[in-house]
Amino acid sequence: MPQPIDKLAWLHIDQRKLLAVRSYGKSLYYIPGGKRDADETDAQALIREIQEELSVDLVPKSLCYADSFQAQAHGKAQGVMVNMTCYYAEYNGDLLPAAEIEEIRWINSNDIEISSSATLMILAYLKAQNLID
Repeated sequence: MPQPIDKLAWLHIDQRKLLAVRSYGKSLYYIPGGKRDADETDAQALIREIQEELSVDLVPKSLCYADSFQAQAHGKAQGVMVNMTCYYAEYNGDLLPAAEIEEIRWINSNDIEISSSATLMILAYLKAQNLID
């Protein structure tokens, strides 16, 4: 059984839509965040990844654990799973795509055909909590 991919993700909701991003050359949107470097805490990794991807600074004291999800990793062999540990957080700055991010989009539970498996699970979770449409 392959080792799951460990990722951290930032859940940012505005006007009942969830912030999602798409990388260059990819068709599906996913929740911004990424993998932890050696010896990084969840907070350190998420703050670094969001700064790299979206040019904003998460407010460390505002980080709040949301939930964790496991899904088939998009673009990987069948059975390769991604573990996504999700946090809410406030931020400073203007959201701008950077590094590998080509596009930012606000999505809701209707955006099924453009969302990765893990993103679909998160959208369902947020809709069940009546946080998004």
